[in-house]
Amino acid sequence: MTQARRLSPPLALGGAVAIGVMTAIQARINGVLGVEVDNGIVAGLISFSVGLAALAVVIACIPSARRGVGRLLGGIRDRSIPFWMLLGGACGALTVSTQGITAGVLGVSLFTVGVVAGQTLHGLVLDRIGFGPAGVVAITPGRVLGGALALAAVGISLSGEVLTTAPLWMLLLPFAAGVGIAWQAATNGRLSQRLRSPLAATFMSFIAGTLALLVAAGISIAVRGAPDVPPTEPWLYLGGFLGAAYILLGTFIVAHTGVLLMGLGSVLGQLATSVIIDLLWPAAAGPAPWQIIGMVIVAVASVAVALPRRRRS
Repeated sequence: MTQARRLSPPLALGGAVAIGVMTAIQARINGVLGVEVDNGIVAGLISFSVGLAALAVVIACIPSARRGVGRLLGGIRDRSIPFWMLLGGACGALTVSTQGITAGVLGVSLFTVGVVAGQTLHGLVLDRIGFGPAGVVAITPGRVLGGALALAAVGISLSGEVLTTAPLWMLLLPFAAGVGIAWQAATNGRLSQRLRSPLAATFMSFIAGTLALLVAAGISIAVRGAPDVPPTEPWLYLGGFLGAAYILLGTFIVAHTGVLLMGLGSVLGQLATSVIIDLLWPAAAGPAPWQIIGMVIVAVASVAVALPRRRRS
């Protein structure tokens, strides 16, 4: 059967970098929104709801996407789609909540390197066991070195004054989000293959994430009280559109890159964009400029060594 064959590594990597750029911008938007409403989980719910509404409009306009949603509903009814394939969005809910809780305080660069650690370690494991849509991806020396360099970037970020200015739990949340991002990309990729529609798989991801955030926001409000009134600035609601765009792109390209390489390319885009954002708009507990520069250099090296090499005939 003819499938759109594999994208070239540079093109697939470019898509992964674009995911990282959008993720970094979304992290700062959701971080500021979380500060404005004084509740990161409610900020995540707002972001996911906007993304879900945007996807519903797009799917209504595209016949192939509507057919994908029909296959999704049929698979849920006759239980031919495993339940775990429907849960990718729960990890997306963790990511946007973490953005809302931490990114406004730590800065996007420090948030990103915590995500790097979780994404890199989990990406290696998922590729090795063949969980993602690309199947079993061999753990080559280059991929192992790329993962090690990505973790070295985390070490740089945690040096200096960072641990004295931010609590440990706040630094661990981005790590958990990174683990979730790797699993979400692999799960959504598998669901996309089953439905033959990346849009339908992304839509399911947003439904699951919105439901998870509704429950989490209800608990948070019951414990902490009502959030502040949502702000009126329109740009603070763009995070949901960015989330829909990068989850859709990730659902498509993970089959061409494997989970780890997509994560490393995304990290490169995130860190480069994070540097610009944090230099123009510093956060309270962000890293020093020398740390930011060191993190980016090491992250670029991690992607370079993990990129597959073409064999000469």
